[in-house]
Amino acid sequence: MKIIDLSTLYSDIAKLSELDDYVRKAKELAGEGGEVVLTGAGPVWLYLKIAHALHGKAKRLIYRSPVAGDVVIFDHNPY
Repeated sequence: MKIIDLSTLYSDIAKLSELDDYVRKAKELAGEGGEVVLTGAGPVWLYLKIAHALHGKAKRLIYRSPVAGDVVIFDHNPY
């Protein structure tokens, strides 16, 4: 399982102008075909873009929140 803390992808404030760089970093951290957990402080648009970018790359994607707990975004595990 790979845990990606979105707040580590940027410093101070996430910027739309650097979105491609954030996506590239998240894909590198995610690897191929495994389970990925997204967590950490970040704007909604960043979570949505990263989740979309990891679809087809990760087998299972989870959003982890201190309030909601773990929320499965997608699960392509056939078992």
